Amino acid sequence: MKQTMGVTSTDFDFLRDLVYRHSAVVLSADKTYLAELYLQPITASLGLATIGDLVDYLRNKPFSATHTQVIEALVTNETSFFRDIYPFEALQKFVLPELIKKRAIERSLNIWCAACSHGQEPYSIAMLIREHFPLLANWSVKLIASDFSSKALTKARQGRYNQLEIQRGLPSNLRDRYFHKLDNDWQIHDEIIKMVDLQQINLVKPWPSLPKSDVIFLRNVLIYFDIPTKKALLKKIKQQLSSDGYLFLGNAETTINLDTSFERLQLEKSICYRLK
Repeated sequence: MKQTMGVTSTDFDFLRDLVYRHSAVVLSADKTYLAELYLQPITASLGLATIGDLVDYLRNKPFSATHTQVIEALVTNETSFFRDIYPFEALQKFVLPELIKKRAIERSLNIWCAACSHGQEPYSIAMLIREHFPLLANWSVKLIASDFSSKALTKARQGRYNQLEIQRGLPSNLRDRYFHKLDNDWQIHDEIIKMVDLQQINLVKPWPSLPKSDVIFLRNVLIYFDIPTKKALLKKIKQQLSSDGYLFLGNAETTINLDTSFERLQLEKSICYRLK
């Protein structure tokens, strides 16, 4: 018998498998609250009564936009401006100054935020560049930001954030310089939005052609994957990263015991990785 408010373990197993097959994200069996929190609007929009009815609908239909909606709803989009500030400090103090010296002749720089969610991370990097590296205005700087979720990318392209999102990590001087009020929200200026090339890329599917990356932010992504997927992704990252480039992972992530091609580098309070 279907539960009215909750989700049965059998139905959640179907949802977990759906998410894994299309995003490689592993949802643990105790995350049923995600379905209860995020799937009710989709259920209601289809005129269905319960999440169990939604699962039946998904089981009996070919893969569609509704399946994509459900997957995107269940995958975490947790992010904030200048999240865990230390990687951004390392970028400002060490990584970009070094790369600017090394790239002085070609005057080009490529940065990739490989799971950008709602855009706070790439926009943080764009503001950092605008604030501290004015000489890069005359360089070819490609700041690519990607996510597998079209919904997340739509929000990122809008560049509009509510007060809570603004308060999480964004210094007030940057807010005042690069945002303006729009009703009850804050709208990032077009000059920052135009610095970021937003693309839809599923990291576990074939990638489009990308320029070699001097810096890759792949933060708080590996934690959602199983070990074979982590290894496969790091192998692709290794091929994408410039020979002298930098890889930033999340605080709880590492390449150790996954890929021996990388060496760990401590830059003050930040950890990053380079190819050996």
